[in-house]
Amino acid sequence: MQRPGLVTRLRLLRGFLAATAALALPLAAAPAAAQDLRIGVRAGPEAIDPHFMALGNHAAALKNIFDPLVWVDANLQVQPGLALSWTAINDTTWEFKLRPGVKFHDGTPFTAADVKFSIERIPGAAGPDGGLVIYTRSIVGVDVVDDLTVRIRTNVPNAALPQDMTRMFIVSSRIAPTAKAAEFNSGQAAIGTGPFRYVSWSPRGDLVMERAAGHWRGDAPWAKVTLVEISNDAARVAGLLSNRVDFVNYVPVSDIARLKRERNLAVFQGESIYTFILYPDMREDMTAPAMRLITDKQGNPLPRNPFRDPRVREALSLAIDRAGIVQSVFEGTAIVANQLMPNYMFGASPNPPPLRHDVARARALLAEAGYPNGFRFPLYCSSDRLPGDGATCTALGQLYARIGLDVQVNAQPRTVFFPARTRGDYPITMAGWGTLTGEAGYTLSSFVHCRRPGGRYGAFNVSHYCNDALDTIIAEAMGTLDDTKRRALFQDAHAKAVADGGQIPIVTLPTVWAGRANLTWTPRADEDTVAFDIRPR
Repeated sequence: MQRPGLVTRLRLLRGFLAATAALALPLAAAPAAAQDLRIGVRAGPEAIDPHFMALGNHAAALKNIFDPLVWVDANLQVQPGLALSWTAINDTTWEFKLRPGVKFHDGTPFTAADVKFSIERIPGAAGPDGGLVIYTRSIVGVDVVDDLTVRIRTNVPNAALPQDMTRMFIVSSRIAPTAKAAEFNSGQAAIGTGPFRYVSWSPRGDLVMERAAGHWRGDAPWAKVTLVEISNDAARVAGLLSNRVDFVNYVPVSDIARLKRERNLAVFQGESIYTFILYPDMREDMTAPAMRLITDKQGNPLPRNPFRDPRVREALSLAIDRAGIVQSVFEGTAIVANQLMPNYMFGASPNPPPLRHDVARARALLAEAGYPNGFRFPLYCSSDRLPGDGATCTALGQLYARIGLDVQVNAQPRTVFFPARTRGDYPITMAGWGTLTGEAGYTLSSFVHCRRPGGRYGAFNVSHYCNDALDTIIAEAMGTLDDTKRRALFQDAHAKAVADGGQIPIVTLPTVWAGRANLTWTPRADEDTVAFDIRPR
């Protein structure tokens, strides 16, 4: 039999490939053709008002509906958002030039009036955790120059104001100034400029969104996106395996290897900004209900707060086997934390001295402080906000037993934990903290700086820690525009804060997503799951 010529063979090959492609097309293009993406998230929003809460899960969900003034990329580098550019025109005034042609989901144009309205409504919109006041603490005025120019005035020089604006979500000035969470939850006030418009939401349930055509970043690849809150890690992974959802965040480390073996799935890993931190309460008043929970081993009240003694705080740190937690809780995927934020961030030390684990020394310090037999206290933690929070809490209880402390571990749902912690109901807590702006000032001014009535800083200082010397350095750094000087001041304050033990770092978390193999995703350091950036391969 004569073999076909080259031309004939090429025609046969092209025909075979075309036929194969035609057969494969419905399967390969299914997600894109369906235009429907379902994302399983560990925690959805706490409401639909973007100014209500500052929690990462809240902001991450609403970033799909509302745009910030300044965008931040996957590596926390600032980029133009609703503002095209920004300039410090003097020490206390920043001018932002806004993006032209942007429209809200109701078709009205975005202008400087919306920026002014959004910033000014934040104090009144703040929910149980204080909302976004952390980003507006230095702002004393917002001036509309013209429709596409706004000037923000601060009471001190604030070099990090553009970074603060990365969490500054813009709402329409046409909503009622008194609009509260209920009006946003119903959809009445949920008018943003984001890539998706609001459809519906049920607390602890689904957030449904649809594509908003003509977004400034281009049209989103999905006509409909549903964030499905599945707080249980095993159930979330099961949802991915059973095709209930197409993509999930916060993959538990115990499932990473298994999911990597699934040919129809892909795993996306990156470094997180979140660090687990222990917050001992420094209140002096032992008659406060929370402080009465600290007792001797027989349950009798203590005459003074042991956490105010630096020897006790050093013992709490020495008792923590950070490397052991990395292995036992995170199977080697987390990173030992020797400071309050990742080493690569602006104002953190690139090579901090390691925090030791020394049980004998911890026992000796407790004895020196007057507690040779230890004492008793309850430890409160979140249980469903970040991977491993409940397990890390349990591990801490076991580690503290080794130095003679009697610890009752209480890992609670975030909806219970965070409001109670803000009220001051707990004598010591552990929770994750993310330096969302990538600069040390965000962390140091938020919970290391003392919180004083009428003060600018300390909005998240739930442990009542105060150190006047540190406050002076932090305030100076926050008002220093020179990057080199500001970095040095932050590094000095950060090192001294860790040495004083007012807040005790434990581990920095990994960040892991998984999804269908025909999807692409670039891991974000802030762990936000942005539907716009999940793309068909």
